Amino acid sequence: MQTQNPNPTFYLNSNKGSSLLAFGSKDVLRVDKYSSLDLIQRFINKHKSNYIFGFLSYDIKNEIEDLKSKNIENLFFPMAYFFVPSYVVKIEMNNLDYLCGIENEESNSFVQNFLNQEMITYSYKINWKARTSKKEYFKNIHAIKEHIKNGDVYELNYCQEFYAENINLQTPNNFYSKLNDSTLAPFSSFLTFDEFMVFSASPERFIKKVGNKLFSEPIKGTAPRGDNKKKDDQIIKELQNSPKERSENVMIVDLVRNDLSKIASPSSVKVDELCKLHSFKTVHQLISKVSCDLKKETSFTDIIKATFPMGSMTGAPKISSMKIIEEMEQFKRGLYSGSIGYIEPNGDFDFNVVIRSILYNSQKNYLSCSVGGAITIESEAQKEYDECQTKVGKLMQLFNA
Repeated sequence: MQTQNPNPTFYLNSNKGSSLLAFGSKDVLRVDKYSSLDLIQRFINKHKSNYIFGFLSYDIKNEIEDLKSKNIENLFFPMAYFFVPSYVVKIEMNNLDYLCGIENEESNSFVQNFLNQEMITYSYKINWKARTSKKEYFKNIHAIKEHIKNGDVYELNYCQEFYAENINLQTPNNFYSKLNDSTLAPFSSFLTFDEFMVFSASPERFIKKVGNKLFSEPIKGTAPRGDNKKKDDQIIKELQNSPKERSENVMIVDLVRNDLSKIASPSSVKVDELCKLHSFKTVHQLISKVSCDLKKETSFTDIIKATFPMGSMTGAPKISSMKIIEEMEQFKRGLYSGSIGYIEPNGDFDFNVVIRSILYNSQKNYLSCSVGGAITIESEAQKEYDECQTKVGKLMQLFNA
């Protein structure tokens, strides 16, 4: 049985004992083509003092810079989607706190039904296909390294798509639950709206605003979990001491510092944490934290124009990287490499990076799971390929024929 979700439904799960469930809508902004940033800001201005949930597609880059996206597209997600929910419920353990909307029997019934649907079991048999062959992947790594040798970029985030066709997801809540249980990621999310669904196990925060402070937490540096403590400790030591992994992270931190400086008060950009180890259920990551104080009268879209797309998903320099990405990759990223999050009534917000995610179009019966990694002059094609498998291999194995 499929949950009859009000359209839309966004579930943002920290996996730290609390989550937000937003459902129903008082107003919706769906942007299928460009000119989305002005529309987004107008929508936010119109609904000040309300909760707003939504997402930004990676291809909004084409509005911010003089860029294009002409690669294969099969998901057809909107460029941007924002809505003012009828209900926002904070779920902590078994407690429901209505942040928006009046608690009643109908709303409580929906919330409980939504959560109970996760317990339904269903056997998934999905034949994943690689859009880029291993031979093509190796060839593209070589081409990217030539760009690096020529000084076009210093680092580039190169991605590939795995996909499945003719897929009918009968229990989407359980599909998400199975994914989430295997990862327990801190920026996990499950979205259903119109013909689209998102199942995300993202470990990465893109950007967060608290009062006048802005925070970004780029990830660069990945290693698999060991199958015992001794092996796991050794992997951690190697990751923390890897010049290549640390240099990837530091280069993106420099890019983030530069992005934030465009909207920051003078001398306020700081690196609060550099290459700090974080361990998740399937991987170890190096995560840095960069912050700044915002200039007065800086709007949401001012911040997006200065920082989007996130440097961890482009490379450095950012514009050159995005141009080469379009040449090298064989699919249109769309929501992948974009951002999902919410804006609070006081204007604070929190948005993730859409990675380690499975995207679905129910009209096309098309399922997509993309993955990438940072390519530097020291990159070895086989190791980069293996790292991609580390990042999404277990995700796809959960739903594998």
